[in-house]
Amino acid sequence: MRYWESLLKCKEASCLLQSTEPYSPWSNSAEREIRELKKGAARKLTRSGAPRRLWCFALEYEAYVRSHTAHDIYRLDGRVPETVVSGETADISPFCEFGFWDWVKFRDQGVAFPGDALVLGKYLGPSIDRDPDGSLVGTAHTNPVLDTRIYEVRFPDGRTEELAANVIAEAVYAQCDADGNQYVLLDAIVDYRKDPSVAVARNDQVSVIDDKKIVKRSTRELCCEWKDGSTSWQKLSDLKESHPLQVAEFAFAAHIADEPAFNWWVSWVLKKRDRIVSLVKRRRRYHKRTHKYGIELPKTVEEAYVIDRATGTTFWHDAIEKEMKNVRVAFDVLADGVAPPADHQFIRCHMIFDISVARPARSGGHVTKAPATLTYASVVSRETVRIALLIAALNDIDIWAADVLNAYITAPCREKIWTTLGKEFGDDCGRKAIVVRALYGLKSSGAAFRAHLAGCMREMGHVSCPADPDLWLKEQTDRKGRKYYSYILCYVDDLLVVHHNPKRIMDRINSFLPLKPDSVGPPEMYLGAKLKRKTSEDGTTAWGLSPAKYVQQAVKNVETFLKNNLKGRFSLPKRGDNPFPCDYAPEEDVTQLLEPGVATYYMQLIGVLRWMCELGRVDICTEVSMLSSFAAMPREGHLEAALHVFSYLKSRSNSRLIFDPKEPNVGESDFVECDWSDFYPGAEEALPPNAPNPLGKGVTLRMFVDSDHAGDKVSRRSRTGFVIFLNYGMIDWLSKKQSTVETSVFGAEFCAMKHGIENLRGIRYKLRMMGVPIKGPSYVYGDNMSVVTNVSKPESTLRKKSNSICYHAVREAVAMGEALVAHIPTKKNLADLFTKVLYDA
Repeated sequence: MRYWESLLKCKEASCLLQSTEPYSPWSNSAEREIRELKKGAARKLTRSGAPRRLWCFALEYEAYVRSHTAHDIYRLDGRVPETVVSGETADISPFCEFGFWDWVKFRDQGVAFPGDALVLGKYLGPSIDRDPDGSLVGTAHTNPVLDTRIYEVRFPDGRTEELAANVIAEAVYAQCDADGNQYVLLDAIVDYRKDPSVAVARNDQVSVIDDKKIVKRSTRELCCEWKDGSTSWQKLSDLKESHPLQVAEFAFAAHIADEPAFNWWVSWVLKKRDRIVSLVKRRRRYHKRTHKYGIELPKTVEEAYVIDRATGTTFWHDAIEKEMKNVRVAFDVLADGVAPPADHQFIRCHMIFDISVARPARSGGHVTKAPATLTYASVVSRETVRIALLIAALNDIDIWAADVLNAYITAPCREKIWTTLGKEFGDDCGRKAIVVRALYGLKSSGAAFRAHLAGCMREMGHVSCPADPDLWLKEQTDRKGRKYYSYILCYVDDLLVVHHNPKRIMDRINSFLPLKPDSVGPPEMYLGAKLKRKTSEDGTTAWGLSPAKYVQQAVKNVETFLKNNLKGRFSLPKRGDNPFPCDYAPEEDVTQLLEPGVATYYMQLIGVLRWMCELGRVDICTEVSMLSSFAAMPREGHLEAALHVFSYLKSRSNSRLIFDPKEPNVGESDFVECDWSDFYPGAEEALPPNAPNPLGKGVTLRMFVDSDHAGDKVSRRSRTGFVIFLNYGMIDWLSKKQSTVETSVFGAEFCAMKHGIENLRGIRYKLRMMGVPIKGPSYVYGDNMSVVTNVSKPESTLRKKSNSICYHAVREAVAMGEALVAHIPTKKNLADLFTKVLYDA
């Protein structure tokens, strides 16, 4: 509801609406009453000794008591609030007879003779859901929509049904407006008429009086046929406001669009109609696919067999047989004549056909109603993967990877569902079966497998990391007697084990979950990137992540798509010395909008580029962030810029991000430590009380931060950029447009530093929850001297109050010893790569 609408509603209800001062909850009377309610409920829980889980009943009881108590309020005029609101004398007997959590005896209607109908229990307050006899009834309310009483409704066909009053009211209100006028839906305009006595002829429509052109407008009535079958004559002026498109189209169809009643507005409405329809068509993003890799995709099992017979192959038949061999375990086939349980819901189960690389593959898919608590499934973050790779190299620990075979099928189904088996089940076709395993396509399958995998991890003695639930750790002792934490990282069915004897862990996991035999061993590919251990000239061993293969395949796919689908309309530039064309600004692009199919492809390209950034291609991070802002409505120039990025990647596909564990040489003399006790007394870094004891070698955190003030030439918003290093390994980076417009470089730099400090705080928390020792504070480098001075010297004052939040957030982080800030020249600031488009000299 808009603000002005709320004002009108309050005015109609004779309610006085007053606005309180922002960020001043003490000025709101409701806040004071809530505080008193909480105090009263807490006292009742304490005095009665009731369990704390009954706090909601205590709050409700306290609210009843306060609404039936006389207060020293002038407007109550000596009455209790319940009487003033309801207009009836309040009954206080439920509060006089018993107190909260007192022992009471109540009559249990479910007890049969010779049992005692009086049962001992605890009193929680008066029940508003039962009548004097104790029968449960609905709640009466003057507003029918809030009335929950049950009525027996007889329909015109003779059947009866029990419906709540609010359901009946909603059905009635859905057909009426606020004044009680019934809504009807227009089916068609069938006729028209005009009054000859007041009609205006075409020649008399325009007249000139005192050199002013006066246009006379005729009146007409249109005969409307409504959805309920009735007809009525309505004024043209009313229908023109409610159904302008239908009236305009009728005027053209009836050849009366040139008459005075229509000629001054019909053409404009139809032009507007064309623009709306055209825009809807341009923004349509759904499209069908019948072939993939040149192979026809069937929609049903019958079509798959027909395609096999037509092509003289058995590819689809073999794929179905192979998949059904693995999937049959998910179905508990019922005997003939046995009905499924009453609490199970029926779903239609069908096969979905797709092609993987060059062989047909199958996955089952169906839709059920499942709550969000059963469907949410998380994966380990890429940031955690980078940290684990660096910690493994730092402590000289091995890493192995593995994939779970038929992952979802290994987990029990979390929903109560049954289905009728299709032709792919052979002799069992048409029989009923209960789904007992988490099939691919079920909404809850991802969460079911994750819960099943978590149970296996707990059975092995591993504990989930609170900072990343999909990282499992356990204290271990290596062959040299050193204690450390082993990790298991779970990205759906992709497992990464950090352990001094990873084979033993993999064998243990394989006893719970079947692993693909050819996937177990030192990792070669992980999440689409090559993973390889490297040894530097000084003998330091480090893991490296290279998306080269992913980049090369992506460039090849783009070239193939442009050649086969766009027919030379777009192509990769021959040279891509830089990610962006020189002096190109995406926000100033005014080329034509892309049609739906090409716009969808642009979104796919942005997704591919963003994943490259996640895999370590930080050199295109800023350009991809800029192009991502236009994914909703891309233009031809944006697509050409994205193709320019791919041209750049084509010539520079080889890259590797090394997670170097060497200790950095931090010039501590550049960082000034001061006494902040007078400005932020008692400021200390919040240490998690449930963090495990730190084991292994310690690490040092560093961050380079920068901003590009007013970099967006249209909105003049600045861009935040920072990069975080763990020792010499780059583990986190960001390039993002700021959400506010800053009027100065000082404000933009402060916003960027606050954002970076918040990310640093999250990483410090994650490292502690992973049991990694942290050496000292985080070292932050910025190239704006004013910002560095304001956060390094306690006596520095802020003159721009609009930046006070960022100002105090960063200064308090320095005061608590969480971070130290030093100045660095712009040419040495690595974060400059994440704020602006850089070009070769």
